[in-house]
Amino acid sequence: MTDTPTVLKKIIARKWEEIAERKAVVSAELLREQALAQPACRGFVASIESRLSKGESAVIAEIKKASPSKGVIREDFNPAELARSYEQGGAACLSVLTDVDFFQGADAYLQQARAAVSLPVIRKDFIVDSYQLLEARAMGADCVLLIVSALSFEKLLELNEQALALGLDVLVEVHDAVELEQALQLPNKLVGINNRNLHTFDVTLQTTFDLLPAIPSDKVVVTESGIFTGEDVASMREQGVNTFLVGESFMRADEPGEKLRELFF
Repeated sequence: MTDTPTVLKKIIARKWEEIAERKAVVSAELLREQALAQPACRGFVASIESRLSKGESAVIAEIKKASPSKGVIREDFNPAELARSYEQGGAACLSVLTDVDFFQGADAYLQQARAAVSLPVIRKDFIVDSYQLLEARAMGADCVLLIVSALSFEKLLELNEQALALGLDVLVEVHDAVELEQALQLPNKLVGINNRNLHTFDVTLQTTFDLLPAIPSDKVVVTESGIFTGEDVASMREQGVNTFLVGESFMRADEPGEKLRELFF
């Protein structure tokens, strides 16, 4: 055994510090006012289901400048331009990294991307506190990510309920059978399977294949991470998975939207 913190533990520890810093600047009460003043969310789940109902792939295209494992992924980084490229390429939704310290993200990136298109947007971050849900709604997010491995089951239930009460859709993310069992106790339509182990950052598509048999047919499976080739896409489709969250392979392309169209349409 080792007490070296995993990547996820480091991120979560920093996240609690960040929340405290932000609360000192903007109170939860003020943030709630800002959140409640926002217009209705664009339907994130509805956009995915609309694509699937037509027999198309539903692609959640990610805007991500950097990652802890790869460093800077895209130097030429303009969230609004990237969002427009993705919309033209056929994306169903956008995902925008807002974590500052590990992914070089920003709340402003989400706002810039969303303002440039008509697509719904998920705030991709490490959410551990209800304050972050208010932030997500206040900045205009339509959906949030809840990562099972980052939360106790009680906290997962609590945050999920609070997000839904704010009008947000929720993508609940798992990467093993124990986490999946917890996720399936939520009323959510979307179940994300992260092919990247958040403790080691190793990636294998086998994670999705292994967990698929345990997921009821009324759920929509979102396979996340590790989709780089047409063969990767085909292997998922053969197993009935047609909703994808893809970031790095698009971000490394000259024209991300063209790469999206090439892989999925």
